[in-house]
Amino acid sequence: MSDRVLSLSPSPSTDARSRVRAPLVFGGIPEAEGWVLAPITPRDRVHFRVDRELPLDEFRADLPDGVSVSYDHGEGLYRVDGARGSAAVLADWVRAWCAGRGCTTVGLRAETDVRRRSTRDLPKAFLDDLCRHYGPVSLKRLQRNMSTIRLHLPDPDDLGQQVFEWVLKAVSQYDESKGVPFGAFLATQLSKWVHDLGRNAHGRTAADTEHRQQKAVAGFIAEHQRRPSERELAAFMGQSVATLRRNSQTVATLNGLRNLQSLDGSPDAAEILLPDSAEAPDEIMGEAEQTLLSHALTAAAAPDPDARRDQRAGQPNVLGWATWYLTTWGGRTKTQLSTELNTSVRNMNVYADRVEKALKARLAELTD
Repeated sequence: MSDRVLSLSPSPSTDARSRVRAPLVFGGIPEAEGWVLAPITPRDRVHFRVDRELPLDEFRADLPDGVSVSYDHGEGLYRVDGARGSAAVLADWVRAWCAGRGCTTVGLRAETDVRRRSTRDLPKAFLDDLCRHYGPVSLKRLQRNMSTIRLHLPDPDDLGQQVFEWVLKAVSQYDESKGVPFGAFLATQLSKWVHDLGRNAHGRTAADTEHRQQKAVAGFIAEHQRRPSERELAAFMGQSVATLRRNSQTVATLNGLRNLQSLDGSPDAAEILLPDSAEAPDEIMGEAEQTLLSHALTAAAAPDPDARRDQRAGQPNVLGWATWYLTTWGGRTKTQLSTELNTSVRNMNVYADRVEKALKARLAELTD
């Protein structure tokens, strides 16, 4: 009886073979073979933004031979790719081309020896099936990050589009020669790109500060089963209380920017009732004037209703609002803000100038 039982039990080699998964096939092509069809190659790249949207077709037509450009609608970022060793020449060419059309480049940066795959080189059926497979997989993987994602992508359609953009981004960066499966590479990148949502919207330093504080609070609660006091949190993070308070102010500012719901609505639709200046005390009139000014500033930073969502003007001008508000009422200088938000003063001025133009027009209307 025991011999019969043993003969029916699977051997270790049989059990191992049963656990081996069949290779994924996309568009009739095994996944491993698909990467070979479009190998990852080194190139030089120029990243930049502009103060207005470029005529992309005209820009592509004027590019030198062998140079390509891609545009990230979500980040408003242009990427120009050329041969290795051409980064400096491409950067000068981009500046000259934009200047010739009255555009100002923002944050232009040349990067050498970038290893990327062009998604256009992959067979269309292969890429379509790959996205259909890894899109839902990515959404499931991102469930643990959904509270953070909802702060930046409240619309389910926008979230779905962002996930597929991330899958395509992973395809362009994936290096199969390192021996890591694409699914594992994608999973590690997704967590990083979720964190980048906050960095892109509000600045690297502020987002990283918030992340460290949240992580420290969660660690303290796990260890002591209660929230920490200010002094306990400072000790837990290895900081002074003064540093913690300064960083907490940065996090509070970041949360305040997120809560500016009127930036995504229509400020002009809200009616503001003013008291009669002949009967109201000066204190009330002062508060009313501040309310009007605050309303005008918020409205000036709102998206342009005539612009598309993928255009810079079609998105809330949060950096311009923050620059105006914090330098006018927050007691900050642009140099301090530049350090806290990890962006250049020049970049802040570009966004603040957009707010200033709209604000002057709105204040003129209020005066009339």
